[in-house]
Amino acid sequence: MQGLAFLKGLGASRLAAMAAVTLALIGFFGFVIMRVTTPQMTTLFTDLSVEDSSSIIKELERQAIPYEMRNDGAILMVPKDKVTRLRMKLAEGGLPKGGGVGYEIFDKSDTLGSTSFVQNINHLRALEGELARTIRAIDRIQAARVQLVLPERPLFSREAPEPSASIVLRVRGALEQQQVRAIRHLVASAVNGLKPQRVSIVDEAGQLLADGAAGDPANGGATSDERRIAYEKRLRSEIESIVSSVVGSGRARVQLSADFDYNKVTQTSDKFDPEGRVLRSSQTREESSLTADNRDGQVTVNNELPGNQRQDTAPTARDQSKKSEETNNYEISRTTKTEVTEAGRVNRISVAVLVDGTYAKNDKGEMVYQARDKEQLDRIAALVRSAIGFDQKRGDQVEVVNLKFAEPPVVQPINEPTGILGMLSFTKDDVMNLIEMVVVLLLGLVVVFMVVRPLVKRILTPDPAAAPAPAPAPALTDATPPPGQNLIPSNATSQMIDVAQVQGQVHAQSVHRVGELADRNPSETVSIIRQWLSEPA
Repeated sequence: MQGLAFLKGLGASRLAAMAAVTLALIGFFGFVIMRVTTPQMTTLFTDLSVEDSSSIIKELERQAIPYEMRNDGAILMVPKDKVTRLRMKLAEGGLPKGGGVGYEIFDKSDTLGSTSFVQNINHLRALEGELARTIRAIDRIQAARVQLVLPERPLFSREAPEPSASIVLRVRGALEQQQVRAIRHLVASAVNGLKPQRVSIVDEAGQLLADGAAGDPANGGATSDERRIAYEKRLRSEIESIVSSVVGSGRARVQLSADFDYNKVTQTSDKFDPEGRVLRSSQTREESSLTADNRDGQVTVNNELPGNQRQDTAPTARDQSKKSEETNNYEISRTTKTEVTEAGRVNRISVAVLVDGTYAKNDKGEMVYQARDKEQLDRIAALVRSAIGFDQKRGDQVEVVNLKFAEPPVVQPINEPTGILGMLSFTKDDVMNLIEMVVVLLLGLVVVFMVVRPLVKRILTPDPAAAPAPAPAPALTDATPPPGQNLIPSNATSQMIDVAQVQGQVHAQSVHRVGELADRNPSETVSIIRQWLSEPA
C-alpha cells in the first residue's frame, strides 16, 4: 500500500521518466554485455570471387556459424577460435575454388550424353583454371586469368599451327623479369607444343610484361645488364657479410663495379712440330746394266766381200752399271685447336669498401671515435681480394678506407620478458580488446553519473508547487492545566508536540515562500489560480 501511494504521489510524468531511464539503462548495459561477450572475429579468406563467397556463406549458414562480410563480400570474418577448423573443412569440400574451374569440372559431368566438342571445351576450361591456380601460388600475384588457343590441325596439311596463350595478372607491387620468364616457361611446359615465345603476359594496368617479340628479355636468358647486376649483387653481398663479421653489422659500406665483355669469340689455330716427324711410307728401287764388245753384228767392207771368212772372236765386256733409288715420306705432327669464348667475360673488377672506426668511452663517459690501424685495414683488403678472386693481370682494384660515419651506431638491447612478465605478454588483438572494454566502461560511468543520476534525483525530489497548503500551527498557550492533571506531560505527548511544532514551522515557511513568489510574479500567480479554478473538482 505504501508503495502504491508513493507511486501515485510521483505522478504520471515522473513515472514515464523513470520508465524511460530504466529502458535506456537496460538497453545500454545490454549492448555492453553483448559487445563484450561477442566472439572476436578474424579473417577467414580474402580476395574471394563472388562464386566462392556465396558458396562459403552457404556452408557457414548451414553450420550456424556467425560471419561478417567486408569489401563487398571479398573478405569473410568468422570467430577466431573456429578459423582453423573451418579452413580445413572448406578445403575438404574444395573451397575456395579460386574463381576458376579446374579438373573438377569432369566430376559431375555426364560423359555419356556429351559430344566431343563439349569434352574439348571442358578440357580447355579445366586446363586454364588449373594454370591460373598454379600461377596464383607465386609470390606477389594476387589473381590470374589464362586463355589458351589450341588450334586443330587441318586435314591434308603438313604443318600444324602453333598454340598460343595470353595471361592477365593482378600483382602486388612489381614482378621481376625472372618471375615473368618463370611464368612463361611454366605455362609452356604444361601445354603440349606451346613455346615460351608464344606466351604473352599483361598486368592489371595494361602494361605488357612479355610479348614474345625479338629482343624481348623474357624470351630466353637474362640480358647483359641483368647478368652484370646479379653478379655485382652477389659479390657485394659476400663482401658485406665477411666485412661486417669483422667491423660489426651496419658499420661497413661496399660498392662494386664489374666490367664485362659480351663479345663471343671463336678462334682456330694449327700448330706444326718439326721435331715430331713420323715415317709415313718408304719405297726402294734398284737397277743394274752390263754392256759387251760384240763385232759380229758390225757392217764392214771386209765382211761384205765375197769369199771373205768371218772370224769368230769372243766378246769382251766393256761397261757395267748399277742404280739404287730409295724414297721415304714423312709426316710432321700437326695440332688443330678451336677455342670458343662465350659472351660475359669479366674484364675488370673494382671494389670500394668503407668501414667505420671503433668507439670507446673516455674518462667522462663520452663515446670517442678511434680510427682503425693500417694492419687491420690490410687484413680486410686481403679478405676482399680473396672473396672476389682478385687478378692483378686484368687490372682489378680493391680500396679499403676507414672514415667516421655520420652517426655512431646505437645498439639497443632487446630485453625479452621473463617470468610473470612473459606470461602476461599481450598480443595486438588482446590490447585492442582491453582498450575497447575500458572505453565502454568509461562511457557507462559517464552515462550513469552525468545522465542517470541527475534524472533520478530530479524524479525523487518533491515539487514545491504541488505541496499541500500548510495547516495553521496550533497555538501554544500558557494556560494552566485543569486540576487533577500532571504538569509534566508524558514522553509520547512531548514527541507529538515536537513533531507538530516542526510541521508548523515547515508549513509556515512554505506559505511564506509562496507569498513571496506571488508578490514577485503576480501575473503568473493569477494564471495558475485561474487554471486551478478551471480544473474539474
